[in-house]
Amino acid sequence: MSKIGTKVITLPSQVKIEIQGKKMKIKGPAGEITIALPESLSIVNKENSLILQRASDEKKIKSLHGLYRQLINNAVVGVEKPWEKQLEIVGTGYNVKLQGEDLVFKVGYIHPVVFKKPAGVKFQTEGNNKIKVIGVDKQLVGQVAYQIKMVKKPDVYKGKGIKYLGEKLRIKPGKKAKAAGPVAQ
Repeated sequence: MSKIGTKVITLPSQVKIEIQGKKMKIKGPAGEITIALPESLSIVNKENSLILQRASDEKKIKSLHGLYRQLINNAVVGVEKPWEKQLEIVGTGYNVKLQGEDLVFKVGYIHPVVFKKPAGVKFQTEGNNKIKVIGVDKQLVGQVAYQIKMVKKPDVYKGKGIKYLGEKLRIKPGKKAKAAGPVAQ
């Protein structure tokens, strides 16, 4: 059984919290996030620390307890220092450029692909083949990074496409590699 929900969330000095009933607003130097708690949970603010309490020990409420504790912790960390995901473009002639706030990809299609910037994140490019997705909401940053990756998924035979920085791809052997195996007589 997970005990994540019972852990205390310590607040850095730069982070401020406003609790109004079941809604809480978390503000920091990088931005702000609003989280609404379910009816079965309550939060207590004690001297730069937050304690999440549950109404009963039902299985569903226990799982919500751990989930919301982690969501609040991710929000506190994100408003202090924004979350970021890095992506890499692999392939000859494949590149990305920042046009205003949008990304423009050339990834093997007959036309450039424009990826519009959603609210709550910002993009940075390094060179012409690396992208950083930055934001205070961890879930949104991960979701946008995944959507960018789906513009051109990595090819399983050559490895060309958009992948997370440091991601290891399993490359399949092609037909020629299979044909070069042992010869049947």
